Amino acid sequence: EQRLSFMVKHYWGPATRSIYLGLTCLFLALHLLLAFFCLSVLQTACIPPTSSSSSSSIPRADTQNNQFFSHSSSAPASWLLKKLPTSSQNEEHPTQPAEAKNHQAKGSVSDVMDKAKKLIDAGKQTGKVKGGSKLDALFKHPLYNLPRPELQDDDWLLRVRTNEDPQEKKSDNDQEEDYLPKDSDWDSGSHEEGYEKVTWTSDVETHPPWLRFHLGISRWELYNRTDHNLVQLTEYLATQRILGAVQKTGGTQLKLLLSFPNHGQALLKPMKQSRDAETDVNLFYFSDFERHNAEISAFHLDRLLGFNRIPPVIGRLINATSEIKDITTDHKLSKTFFKSPAGNVCFYGHCEYYCSTEHPVCGKPDGVEASLAAMLPDLTLAPRRSWRSPWRRSYSRTKLAQWEKDPEYCNSVKQTAPYNQGTRLVDLIDMTILDFLMSNMDRHHYETFEKFGNDTFLLHLDNGRGFGRHSQDEPSILAPLKQCCRIRHSTLLRLRLLSVPDFRLSDMMRDCLTQDPLTAVAPLLSEPHLAALDRRLATILKVVQTCQEKHKDVLYEDLGGYDPCSRPYGK
Repeated sequence: EQRLSFMVKHYWGPATRSIYLGLTCLFLALHLLLAFFCLSVLQTACIPPTSSSSSSSIPRADTQNNQFFSHSSSAPASWLLKKLPTSSQNEEHPTQPAEAKNHQAKGSVSDVMDKAKKLIDAGKQTGKVKGGSKLDALFKHPLYNLPRPELQDDDWLLRVRTNEDPQEKKSDNDQEEDYLPKDSDWDSGSHEEGYEKVTWTSDVETHPPWLRFHLGISRWELYNRTDHNLVQLTEYLATQRILGAVQKTGGTQLKLLLSFPNHGQALLKPMKQSRDAETDVNLFYFSDFERHNAEISAFHLDRLLGFNRIPPVIGRLINATSEIKDITTDHKLSKTFFKSPAGNVCFYGHCEYYCSTEHPVCGKPDGVEASLAAMLPDLTLAPRRSWRSPWRRSYSRTKLAQWEKDPEYCNSVKQTAPYNQGTRLVDLIDMTILDFLMSNMDRHHYETFEKFGNDTFLLHLDNGRGFGRHSQDEPSILAPLKQCCRIRHSTLLRLRLLSVPDFRLSDMMRDCLTQDPLTAVAPLLSEPHLAALDRRLATILKVVQTCQEKHKDVLYEDLGGYDPCSRPYGK
């Protein structure tokens, strides 16, 4: 019996172990196959569905369980998961696919990183239909590609001196024109922690996006819409690691100046109220909050109108603790941080209005939505002149401005420099049209670059008080157009183009805004605001029609070789 037991163990022991090992391998293989199957299903759910509707090309996550982040391009380990405010359901676009509405973003950090990259790259995919997108077709229209005089050296705001430039000794004023030294590398002398050691040359390929933006500013526009650097610049603003944050002086409300590793900067305006919060009808225009989504929307509206006069702006989620409080050198700002009873990180800074514990900026718990705008060149390099608008409001609760009392007010403006010659008057009316469309009553001043004198465009800066009301319009904003009855012919034709069904302004605006990363939280403009754009556009066209019925010299001709009769939408 002992010998039989020994033989069984000797012959069957290894076989049994082999069977057990084989079953274990089979079990693991089945689990791996199941895991791969589940992963493929989850990935499929996250892929934007192919649709002919441009507005549904980017899925919007359920924000009640969604997590977002702040991205560091140079240090991926510093990406932070934070919750954003819950978006109201009525802000979702009606054509949004049900799969996207119900999708729960429960993935890992890498999943969230992938989603953000898709949103940042959305400018290449948004609005795609067979044969392109309506937005692409709009920007390919001749009205957005009118011929312009060839740019001369004096038509560039800043320029890089090359080896071919004269070597004569230059005055201090001339040296200010040279953004970079002649033919040798420009090495950063900064040894501050976090900043990259910079080596730039006259070769544009060595320049960061913010510097290319500065060097691309011309007499006629802030940027060329077809410049590929525009996409790189917005990606830069959305992803660069933040090294410093200090409060920017001036202005009536809180705004911060952010610094990036390669010496770039951005102007941050934080979220102060929800997107669907409408301005109280009893509130004066100078008492309203600024809105981060208004700054973003104004940039895209300015592009759609063909102006290109607002610096690029993009939305971003900022971590109030790690990207502001922990890195700021502004001691006054840091002292205003506190934790709310709900456990959220809040701060309020120091400013003329709405900087108090009663009007804080609060995260959920740390994540704060904000607009980031590309900074213009430093004033020491490119001085700007501030002009008081002739149609400036009185900023009084009881007094009216002169233009509000005198219907013939424009006659005196037309006889006053710089409005008595050149394009300054129609430039101002372009800005009036932009302001009326977004219901911005707070345009008391505007700026121009000093280098170009009076023969240049107006900068459309500081648009945070736009898009406050959608339920009513403010006809007084159109006073310059009504009183002067003057408008650029190209502006009028683009407005008419944006009024036809194929290129309806609200549809184009919706498509533009889906390119912004914050659209994952909720649409940057609610549907009532988009509908208001179409309504206000119709009002503008009606005012121009009334002017043309009463006056002959309404259109300022600037079409060059373009024939409006050659296109069906140019009539």
